[in-house]
Amino acid sequence: NMTEADLADLGIHRIPIPIPFPQAGGPVNVYLVDEAGGGVLMWDAGLGTPEAEAALAEGFRRLGRSFSDVRRILVSHGHVDHAGAARFVQERRGGEVPVYGHPADAGKYVAGGTTWREQAPIYAGYLARLGVPPEGIERSRLEGDRYMVRGRVPEVLPLDEGEVIRARHLELRVLHVPGHTPGLLNLHAPAHGLLLSADHLLEKVSPNPLIELGPGGEEGFFRPLVAYLSSISRVRALELSLVLPGHAEPFSGHRPVIDRLVAFYGKRQARIRELLDVRPRTAWEVARELFPKAQLAQTFLVISETLANLEVLEARGEVRRSDVDGVWRFG
Repeated sequence: NMTEADLADLGIHRIPIPIPFPQAGGPVNVYLVDEAGGGVLMWDAGLGTPEAEAALAEGFRRLGRSFSDVRRILVSHGHVDHAGAARFVQERRGGEVPVYGHPADAGKYVAGGTTWREQAPIYAGYLARLGVPPEGIERSRLEGDRYMVRGRVPEVLPLDEGEVIRARHLELRVLHVPGHTPGLLNLHAPAHGLLLSADHLLEKVSPNPLIELGPGGEEGFFRPLVAYLSSISRVRALELSLVLPGHAEPFSGHRPVIDRLVAFYGKRQARIRELLDVRPRTAWEVARELFPKAQLAQTFLVISETLANLEVLEARGEVRRSDVDGVWRFG
């Protein structure tokens, strides 16, 4: 098995950064990769809070690097714990360092992209159609705000499927693996059997399939778990010796991890079918049965998880929805 020293020989250095989201499964990882002409590229930037930025600066110091060594920042996806400190690094470095990411996620962290404040009323209407009660909708509005990137970068340059990133010791192929978000990217080094998997594949936790409406609030624009199950089967087929995830420690044995995850979703979907065999229900009623202990603060997570599984069953033709007075019932 590869050690951190073996990774350092390949020019890959991990900086774990503490974050306040327990459901993420551990600190968020920023990876520095040695560039061919000197300096480093950053894979993800971490959370843009003063504590996280201090941990990032300390990580650079520990590796004997400085922000002026950064040549480019590649962002795996638009969530705050991965994209949040990109602007901080740009500012600390002095002079613009280019930021790359998938266009489908760029709006979440580029200046002038959609803000949660603009989106909140649209999401509120959508959650109401899923049967979420007003107090749950209000909590979701507050929760959603926590995930938004504050310091946005002026520009996100496009990075997409099939592009090759040439680093000092590595050739990294870009994989577009939608699921956890529409624009999630991974980097694959086929010669070394390495995958920088971000939140697409984590060892201990399932990536949350979060509700995502279209740029203009369109419904049905993205079905996260339908997309995820397709993307993860692509990753399962890769020959990998080590996964470098977005949270927690690197791990090997990606196929058993994926198989457990897919089986876990299969069980959850079987449970939903049992509930719907008794009688049709709203997504919220299903969520209350699946997650009886969930707190109000977790409304957005549990309704997202529930709807995502309902969408998989719908895509397979095993469940249908009908509109009853503006609220969907699944059966």
